Amino acid sequence: MSERQSVSDLDAFWMPFTANRDFKSAPRLLTRAAGLYYFSDDGRRILDGTSGLWCVNAGHCREPIVRAVQAKVAELDFAPTFQMGHPDAFLLASRLAALMPGDLNHVFFTNSGSEAVDTALKIALAYHRQRGEGQRVRLIGRERGYHGVGFGGLSVGGIAGNRKAFGPLLPGVDHLRHTHVPERNAFSRGQPDWGAHLADDLERLVTLHDASTIAAVIVEPLAGSAGVLVPPKGYLERLREICDKYGILLIFDEVICGFGRLGAPFAASCFGIIPDIVTTAKGLTNGTIPMGAVFVRDALYDAFMTGPGEAIEFAHGYTYSGHPVATAAALAALDLYLEEDLLTRGASLAAYWEDAVHSLKGLPNVIDIRNLGLVAGIELSPRPDAQGARGREVLIRCFEAGLLIRATGDIIALSPPLIISRPEIDTLIGGLANVLKALP
Repeated sequence: MSERQSVSDLDAFWMPFTANRDFKSAPRLLTRAAGLYYFSDDGRRILDGTSGLWCVNAGHCREPIVRAVQAKVAELDFAPTFQMGHPDAFLLASRLAALMPGDLNHVFFTNSGSEAVDTALKIALAYHRQRGEGQRVRLIGRERGYHGVGFGGLSVGGIAGNRKAFGPLLPGVDHLRHTHVPERNAFSRGQPDWGAHLADDLERLVTLHDASTIAAVIVEPLAGSAGVLVPPKGYLERLREICDKYGILLIFDEVICGFGRLGAPFAASCFGIIPDIVTTAKGLTNGTIPMGAVFVRDALYDAFMTGPGEAIEFAHGYTYSGHPVATAAALAALDLYLEEDLLTRGASLAAYWEDAVHSLKGLPNVIDIRNLGLVAGIELSPRPDAQGARGREVLIRCFEAGLLIRATGDIIALSPPLIISRPEIDTLIGGLANVLKALP
């Protein structure tokens, strides 16, 4: 810890999703970043194996984004989007919609993935009411799903540790079973062959609750925060079929998957499935300025565009929806993604990445490896008396060795910036291998 950082300096910040007392006893502080690397407060270079927090897809401190932000904050620091507007918000929405498959042609801006999810759930509920089916109020999430930390996202989310402190959350929510079945799918390369039938769990919930009460199903195409749970082949397609059968909206939470992570602009493109609503954030601005976006299909948007023209069609929004500086960052990020083919670059590296991460099979305590696109999960056997302790130790030892990884319990998650090269993949995976070999 530098001389400028006293205990009282660290104590004031109540850190999110952090063991605050443990961290503040031995802080890991990042002071600057460039390209694929962070730099710590003691001057060490840290290879970023997690794109910050799944968000810095084009690498850190890219000059075109920096310049765009600097110029915009000097020109238009804030503009309201309630009954007003500014040109960049409309331009950005049009450019984003053009990247989406099918008729996902309308964009509602938020400030985070959590806000995007709560917005999507509200759109789903309001849509059915607009159509005279206001009895469709039930929302279906999935076990081990992560959809942010708003009350809506927590309710449809399925990670017990995130939910337990906050009571019953929203009423009328149920959950599909998760797709993580290691006894059948351990060490699968890409999508597991077994498990498409797990989508039929939605039929069970339809039978239990009646389809006429169900508004929407929300899933992450690839569940990231729960430890990189890859969908079985045919699973998402089957979910789409069942939702169509019963008039249920299908929401893809692409806060992690979007903007090239799976080797295509969005998971919807990757899997060839058109959901009714898509939530995004993170890579939208390359992590530079907080921003999220919700995409909806034409039929949903059109259902709201009825009644008197001067009436507000959807009573929802945020002070910073479509913020000028955020839109400037997003437009510059999109330019970079397209100029450097980053939205599809992951596909060209996927096979090399897959071989690299699966080279860890057989190392001590490695019980499963999962991968898709440029993302991977390495699951470790938990210590009998301390769930998550092994993952935490790997995170700390990697940081000390100059690598930034993410640990979710005893699962190591990797999602490097899309600008990573083969030699840098070797450095990341080789460094992780050395840590795993030395770990008790």
